[in-house]
Amino acid sequence: MTTTTLTAPADPDAVKPRRTRRPRSARAGGQLHGGPIAYAVLALFTIGSLFPLVWTAIAASRDNNRLAQTPPPFWFGSNLPHNLEVAWKDANLGEAFLNTTIVAGVSALTIVFLSTIAGFAFAKLRFKGRDALMLVVIGTMMVPPQLSVIPLYMMVARLDWTDQLQAVILPSLVSAFGVFFMRQYLLQALPDELIEAARVDGASSWRVVWHVVFPAARPAMAVLGMLMFVQTWNDFLWPFLVLTQTGNPTVQVAIAGLGRGYTPDQSLIMAGALLGTLPLLVVFAVFGKQIVGGIMQGAVKG
Repeated sequence: MTTTTLTAPADPDAVKPRRTRRPRSARAGGQLHGGPIAYAVLALFTIGSLFPLVWTAIAASRDNNRLAQTPPPFWFGSNLPHNLEVAWKDANLGEAFLNTTIVAGVSALTIVFLSTIAGFAFAKLRFKGRDALMLVVIGTMMVPPQLSVIPLYMMVARLDWTDQLQAVILPSLVSAFGVFFMRQYLLQALPDELIEAARVDGASSWRVVWHVVFPAARPAMAVLGMLMFVQTWNDFLWPFLVLTQTGNPTVQVAIAGLGRGYTPDQSLIMAGALLGTLPLLVVFAVFGKQIVGGIMQGAVKG
């Protein structure tokens, strides 16, 4: 007589692999915390980024004889107010600041406006030759700007625009980079459903651009405007060719005339460079948080 033994079924929970508990920082919505190595790397990059500005301020606070000595100074001196005053008067930086603000402001606003419209057309509209035209726009970014200096100067001279601000403003009213930048942003941040809904409501193309495209592209427009303003403010080659230091100089052209002589006054040059950099630092300090916040807002919406 055979006996059969019944075995109890295995506990299904016992065979399941145990799930490892993830740390709080790795969970969804958790905040990541960097280790000491990350903070050390960030500190090194911060010091390296601030060193040129700090050295400029140190050199501007010394005299030319002290800067020529070895080792160079590594702390501030007492000549900074005097050097800043001399640089301001010798380079006529008051007029230069006004001219550069006009040039950079007009160029940045125009580039942002035209680039947003062109980027919307390349991103959301359908027309023949769209991709080919976009390739042409991208191709112009690969051409060195120095190649266009001679024909552009010939055109400016023929129009009798030398030593006038429009000679600097007009060539910088469009930007291939701006068109490409806004196209890439609007591809993700502007849903097609919003445009279709506006069309159904009877909105014209300009109303779509004004009430749909511009609000959606506001974060990217702020970033592009900031980049173009800084680029135009720091531009030197073309303004140096068409403007003079005694006529309508920009900041960079005015600073180029500082410290000239048999022995260039490096402290005076550094003082002018420091004055030319301060407005950009103020603009970024005032609007930097809003621009970064706009980028994050646009990224979340996209």
